[in-house]
Amino acid sequence: MAHAFSARTNVLLANAGRYQAQLQSGGPKKRTGAVVVTCMDARFNVYALLGLNECDAHILRNAGGVVTDDVIRSLAISQRLFETTDVMVITHAACGLRDITDEQLTSAVQADVGVRAAWPAATLCDVTAEARRGVARLRSTPVLRHTNGIRGFCFDETTGELHELC
Repeated sequence: MAHAFSARTNVLLANAGRYQAQLQSGGPKKRTGAVVVTCMDARFNVYALLGLNECDAHILRNAGGVVTDDVIRSLAISQRLFETTDVMVITHAACGLRDITDEQLTSAVQADVGVRAAWPAATLCDVTAEARRGVARLRSTPVLRHTNGIRGFCFDETTGELHELC
């Protein structure tokens, strides 16, 4: 049975072919020293915001930029395998998770597919409080080697400013 693929995915696959050619001609090298934990919202480009080039940082993105168990897992691996030391937790002012509750999101998923999600929705009503909570969680996590360089920020899409919170 043939699968119907979206045209957008085909464009992305063509881009992957060009990227493969770049790698084969001596593309990105393994280097990093920082990790950025931020929201998956595609409305802001974390590379442009921070002036990053490829390989400058590990970028961990999820809905809300929430410090989840999987973020901690990825950070522990990053610190051990890539010797990262600095961590920026960046939330953003216009995050869509501010406008919905955990119960609303969980119920919407269940209504759509007939199954109640096993994972916590982790919605948030205060993006600055979420960044502070994430930083506190990371600083107190015993599996991380480096906790002194963990800092929290909030990006304001309206002004373009990145405010340090903690």
